[in-house]
Amino acid sequence: MITVTEVWKLKPGLEDRAIEIMQEMDDLVGPDAHLHPGWCGHATFLQDADRPQEMVMQYPWRSIELHAELAEREEARLGDFYARYCSAPREIRYFRELEVEVEHDHDHHHGSHA
Repeated sequence: MITVTEVWKLKPGLEDRAIEIMQEMDDLVGPDAHLHPGWCGHATFLQDADRPQEMVMQYPWRSIELHAELAEREEARLGDFYARYCSAPREIRYFRELEVEVEHDHDHHHGSHA
């Protein structure tokens, strides 16, 4: 499994409509994505605090290959959306999870070596 991150850059002045615009995008491409064999979980939508015209959409997917195939098909449907709302096409990045141990035994780090 991978994590897909999409960065969407809205045109200046549309930041306050981010929820509405991202909902429109999800309504446009979401139903087909949910039926795709690579789908394995819903997306989280985030708005950059320092650059509010930038949205990040992040979600799990089964593989890069399955996602690349879907993303290519979606582009045909996104042309008008990009023209109306975006300063550039979305940027798609793929991430693999690192198995870093985050549960630590804190008892042995407090200076006692008995």
